[in-house]
Amino acid sequence: MSTLLYRLGKSAFAHPFRFIGAWVILLAVIGGSLALNTPRMSSEFTINDVPAQDVIDQLSADLPEAAGGQGAIVFEAPDDTTFYDDPQAAAALGQAAADVYDNDEVVNPAELAASADPEAAQAQAVEQVAAVQQALAARASGVELEQPLPLVVGEGAQAQPVPGMVVSADGSVAMLQFQFTQQTFDLPQGTIEDVLHAAEQPTEDAGINVLPGGSLQELPEVVGLGEVIGLVVAAVVLILTLGSLVAAGLPLLTAIVGVGTGVGGAYALAHFYQLNSMSLVLGLMLGLAVGIDYALFIVNRQRRLVMRQGLSAHEAAGRAVGTAGSAVFFAGTTVVIALLALLVIGISLLSSMAIIAAATVAISVLVALTLLPALLGLVGERVVSAKARETYSRKVVDGDDHGVARGWAGFVTKNRFVVAIGVVAIAAVAAIPALDMRMGLPSGENYNEGSVQRESYEVTSRAFGEGSNGPLLVVVASADENPVDPAAIGAVTEDISGNDDVASAEVAGMSEDGRTVIMSVVPTSGPTDPETDTLVHELRDASDGYEQDFGVTLGITGQTAMGIDIAEKMADVMPVYLAIVLVLSLIVLTLVFRSLLVPLKATAGFLLSILATLGLTTAVFQWGWVNQIFGLDSTGPVMAMLPILVTGIAYGLAMDYQVFLVSSMRESWVHGHRGRDSVIDGFSHSSRVVVAAAIIMVSVFSGFIFNGDPMIKQIGFALAVAIAIDAFLVRMTLVPALMAMFGDRAWRLPRWLDRLLPDLDVEGEKLLESLGEKPAAKS
Repeated sequence: MSTLLYRLGKSAFAHPFRFIGAWVILLAVIGGSLALNTPRMSSEFTINDVPAQDVIDQLSADLPEAAGGQGAIVFEAPDDTTFYDDPQAAAALGQAAADVYDNDEVVNPAELAASADPEAAQAQAVEQVAAVQQALAARASGVELEQPLPLVVGEGAQAQPVPGMVVSADGSVAMLQFQFTQQTFDLPQGTIEDVLHAAEQPTEDAGINVLPGGSLQELPEVVGLGEVIGLVVAAVVLILTLGSLVAAGLPLLTAIVGVGTGVGGAYALAHFYQLNSMSLVLGLMLGLAVGIDYALFIVNRQRRLVMRQGLSAHEAAGRAVGTAGSAVFFAGTTVVIALLALLVIGISLLSSMAIIAAATVAISVLVALTLLPALLGLVGERVVSAKARETYSRKVVDGDDHGVARGWAGFVTKNRFVVAIGVVAIAAVAAIPALDMRMGLPSGENYNEGSVQRESYEVTSRAFGEGSNGPLLVVVASADENPVDPAAIGAVTEDISGNDDVASAEVAGMSEDGRTVIMSVVPTSGPTDPETDTLVHELRDASDGYEQDFGVTLGITGQTAMGIDIAEKMADVMPVYLAIVLVLSLIVLTLVFRSLLVPLKATAGFLLSILATLGLTTAVFQWGWVNQIFGLDSTGPVMAMLPILVTGIAYGLAMDYQVFLVSSMRESWVHGHRGRDSVIDGFSHSSRVVVAAAIIMVSVFSGFIFNGDPMIKQIGFALAVAIAIDAFLVRMTLVPALMAMFGDRAWRLPRWLDRLLPDLDVEGEKLLESLGEKPAAKS
């Protein structure tokens, strides 16, 4: 491997325009595809083989027009008026609803009910009009309304209720709830924009404020000010580490190319499939972080070879790609393997996210091994300035080449038992909140103050109660071939309405054969509250009793129920995935380090990192500790997929630092240093670049904490914390302490196992031997 990469690096350096041209052409093709085809983006989360999705699948067969995604639009009345007192505003609402229902992709509940039973539908409409008129008459006489009312437009015999439209008790807010014919992410391009335009146009002249519900809102920006600041910090760290603007610019440039190719390629192909916005952000996060770090490792190695051994830039680039490039290849492979292990879970959403992220990381590795040496070929000897050479020579003469690193390693190894116990204690305390972790999907309440999502959530909660932000779709189905008995429907509706956690329950439609009835059930609590979770399970548990008493079964679906099911599914598969990653860690690290103790220590350290990360994430986002720092003023559940995603990603990135740090200790041991001395010597040669790489990763991930999407916030925070804990607390502190404890025993391996394991030559020792040199200590 190292010899092959050495040749590749020298070839790219000698013929830079061939390699650069190939990447430019690839980017041009991707750019052209994006210009010609509009990608299909979505923030929808669905997972197969969960109860909520099973109900949707059944509805698609029995009542396809009601199996689509839910939508809601909130209307605020002009100041100093209400929809009850302003006939013009009420008429505008009625026209807005009619225009929305005119869209071919929106289900008209009045038509649906009329097709099943016209007489019953007309009778219900008459009853609704009478009830509303009676309530409004009471209001006119001074009686305050306590419950929202359906919107009625027209007068006398022409009066008709507006299907799906309700007005708050004080008349200041109206809400139109409806369903699409398909799930939101399957709708034709532009459908949501057309629906919002249909709602806004009739209400514009009446001064009515229109707020789209959560499923109708635009995706938050992927890259904002926070992400840019993160990149600026990364650039500063690169300049300080490499000591040159030219050298520092190369990792940034290659990372951008890697992201442009990986994420851009996924984006360009998105007109063939639905690309979830979280997949895009995950690929962007990882592509930037690993792209910068991998290039940093190689450029740093080349510069050190030039300064320490006096090699030409050409030869140094070849050797850097052959040695540090081998470690980059292995490190990138571990990240890709950890991500692709998500495919074993069998969840399609996770699989698509994993594939896009893994492909972006793989491309970043390829860019570092091909485009970077080509760019180094253009830079030539300027990669190390005369001033940098002079400064380095002076430090060597003064014995100050690795002073800080040697001092830290000496302190840690001397006090190894106290340090090890202290690190474990800190990680254990940080992990405590994870015992109370509640998983789910964030709602509009968890968006930043002032955002459209937050405003829509708060207006809806104030006017109709928090549960109206996440109504449940309850499907009442006949247990046999006969139509559902109307008496049974009434009894079930009354029973559900009597639940203390239910604000309202009403029939919303029926299939033509009468065997399937859909109901809209509004909880009293919000979409992410534990009480709503309990309600969903109570309704599902009641299905057996309804089947015995009324001959019907209940199925619960909708966005809220889907979020609950996703959280439970993730909790079930998390132990399986964690076991896969830990076993994978032991196998891979045994191959790399040819040791049993080192993989066990590395895996235990990773377990500490991930538990502490989940604990701190729970404390900030669920408990609300210091969350104001990150622009939050509300709490909510931990994103359902975050534990699995962070486990897979953090494992791969943690192994990057493990490889670059511990392999240097092993190399020092191979070359004659023993016990504590090998730990100090190896640490001093590799710690500086590992610290720089970790700071860069933390900076890039931290930039996403200030994104408007609460799910992106959580992922950015968790990954930044995971890298900080693993790099600085575990790899830079716990690992040298444990290595000093075990001494030379850390590198013992049974002879039979030593013969079975292949020699990966991660550090390129065979390459250096083929060049007629003894392997030098890693820099």
